[in-house]
Amino acid sequence: MKKETLRKYFVFHLVLWPLAFSILLFVFTKGAYPVKIDYIYTLVFLIFMAVPAVLNFHILIPLLLKKEKYTYYFIGLVGIGLSFGVFIKNFFVDVIDIIFPNYFFISYISGNGFYLVFSIFLLSSTLLKLAQDWFYFNRNQNEILRLKNQHIETQLSALRSQINPHFLFNALNVIYSMALENKENITSAIIELSDILRYVIYDTDTERVKLKDEIELIKNYINFQKHRINTDIDLEIQVENQNFKIYPMLLLPLVENAYKYGSSNTQAFPISIKINQNSTGFEFRIGNNKINSSATLEKNSSGIGLETLKNNLNIVYDEKHTFEIINSDDHFSVKLSIFNEQNK
Repeated sequence: MKKETLRKYFVFHLVLWPLAFSILLFVFTKGAYPVKIDYIYTLVFLIFMAVPAVLNFHILIPLLLKKEKYTYYFIGLVGIGLSFGVFIKNFFVDVIDIIFPNYFFISYISGNGFYLVFSIFLLSSTLLKLAQDWFYFNRNQNEILRLKNQHIETQLSALRSQINPHFLFNALNVIYSMALENKENITSAIIELSDILRYVIYDTDTERVKLKDEIELIKNYINFQKHRINTDIDLEIQVENQNFKIYPMLLLPLVENAYKYGSSNTQAFPISIKINQNSTGFEFRIGNNKINSSATLEKNSSGIGLETLKNNLNIVYDEKHTFEIINSDDHFSVKLSIFNEQNK
């Protein structure tokens, strides 16, 4: 038995039997205060009643009740109760007289009163046992849930902290080239890059962000990429609620992929982005023709990686989303749908 199980076992019995002894002693005492014979009678009576109780705790409850075999459990409990009840009622006084021949014992309870005491004890001890099991089960479940949530938060924090180093490398090269050429729009490029980094580093450290902020991030990213290559972007946005909440940094990795595999320093193909949000939920579509048809888009080198993004979605949205990929020889597209949830 594990250490925790042993401790639970001893704590339960340390509470049950002194409590039961105290209650029975109060019931059996006829005078103002209990005397020695009352203590003896109560102790032996409790030992007799402990047998069916222990059988109930260690056989009936774990083998029948906890396995949802309620009918068999009820039959077993009634069977044990009646068997020991009849035995104790008919033979208890004889047995105690044999054990303590120097004392004169009479039945402290008689008739239906005996069965009532026996039934109350058996039922009360059962309820106490179930209450204890529920308490430990609930505590263990809460601990498991706490550790699971902690693990999930660690995963999500790690995912949020990642940004494509390839993008940063290209971004710095773009600004460096613009500075060498003394281009007038270098200031706007620096501002756009700083807005992207500020949002990624500071504004995404939260459970949900507004959809309008994610859209603004995508626009800044697109505008900055224009300084590198003039890719045609078909951006279509239909949003009913700008404050609709989504998990941060879900969309940018998909836009990064489109630029990575749909453009180069010498040529570019149109990139199509459609964002739709209404009462039924949120939908994001993005597609691009592939310059390098042999590129493997599932590798983690693409942003935080599509596989990592899938894991992120499974953690955050579980069964409340769909993520579809169409990967042909010359075209790649993704459709992300998030069903409505209770937004905070």
